Amino acid sequence: MSVHISRHVDDVLENLSSRRDATILAGGTDLLVEINFGRQRPAHVVAIDRVDELRDHSRNGHVRMGALFTYTRMLETDVGSLALQEAARTIGSPQIRNAATIGGNLGTCSPAGDTLTVLAALEATVVLKSKKGERRVTFADFMTGPKKSVRRPDELIVAAEWNDAGPAQTFMKVGTRNAMVIAVAGLALVVDRRVGASVRASARAGRRSSARPTPSASPQVCSKRPAGSCRIGRATRRRRSSAGLWPAPRSRSTTCVARAAYRRHVLAVMGARALMRVAAIA
Repeated sequence: MSVHISRHVDDVLENLSSRRDATILAGGTDLLVEINFGRQRPAHVVAIDRVDELRDHSRNGHVRMGALFTYTRMLETDVGSLALQEAARTIGSPQIRNAATIGGNLGTCSPAGDTLTVLAALEATVVLKSKKGERRVTFADFMTGPKKSVRRPDELIVAAEWNDAGPAQTFMKVGTRNAMVIAVAGLALVVDRRVGASVRASARAGRRSSARPTPSASPQVCSKRPAGSCRIGRATRRRRSSAGLWPAPRSRSTTCVARAAYRRHVLAVMGARALMRVAAIA
């Protein structure tokens, strides 16, 4: 394979427009694993890890996070999302967090991507750029399936943006162990108190990672009510009765049914705990 090392966004876009078979390399925590296992054989790699323009971060009511923002930086910086920091803390090892980026998570679009669940709950926007110009896509429209998105081959993910929703938010996930694990199920809950002129609450739970092909915002748990008035038990029961909440087994095998039942139980527990946690903050 050929490798081109870029140092500027314009240089990256030039490569992407001239080589339709180009593969973008940021931290490499996903791509190198795919190459080592023989699942991918890219003909041309464009390395973007030295493009400083993609490391930006700003927070002024509206948060913008560059595509090369690493998970280690998320833990060291007030990034404008407590849930995103909680998700970053659960990802891989310190070495992985030093290299892995928010843009890489978006580029891979794995259903188990922990930060994707948070971006769904934040109703984030993905900023894409090509030589033709820049466009913004809501996260709900960005990810179309497992490892699939609306990003065109000539486009680069340059940032993720969202409105600062305040401190009442959390992220949880369950796996087969406490660290270095792909989530069996994950949940992000954001209570946005900045609705209208008065202080109101609307809770958005990102559809569970690893439980659905794409994480996306679920219906509001309690809307247009003071945060303290949200009835946790009633809200949790309503979540459990929602047909769209739970992962349906892909076959009638005993194993698939058992996994679906386990996820149903786990998500109910996480949902109740998340509501109690954000109610204490709100």
